Amino acid sequence: MYLLDTNACIQFLRDADSAVALKLATVDIQEVALCAVVKAELYYGARRSADPDHSWRVLKSFFARLTSWPFDDEAAEVYGDIRAHLSRDGTSIGPNVRQMSHLLLVAAITVARQATLVTHNTREFARVPGLQWVDWEA
Repeated sequence: MYLLDTNACIQFLRDADSAVALKLATVDIQEVALCAVVKAELYYGARRSADPDHSWRVLKSFFARLTSWPFDDEAAEVYGDIRAHLSRDGTSIGPNVRQMSHLLLVAAITVARQATLVTHNTREFARVPGLQWVDWEA
């Protein structure tokens, strides 16, 4: 299974000929998922766009085709493990180590579901132990 990160979704939605869109066309849509955290980021972007109503409709259509995973108890446990590991190493991912980074939440959901994260943000996610990721933009 693949979990799409926010940046992969944005590439797909902005450009039908993007590397992400072309790769997504080659995989079984049943093998691709979103998570509630990514959806929240995309909803936020839609509401801040020049045409929020249009952006909202585009997202709703996009979301309807994909499975959505929550941040559940299993992901919460994985989150704790990952954050403790990164803290011990003196590293973190995301903008603020004192807050729950959406990047860390996405990583935890991906690891908990034993999926592969599709992201272009490889510098951040490469530090997460146990996270499998792929960059469809590379």
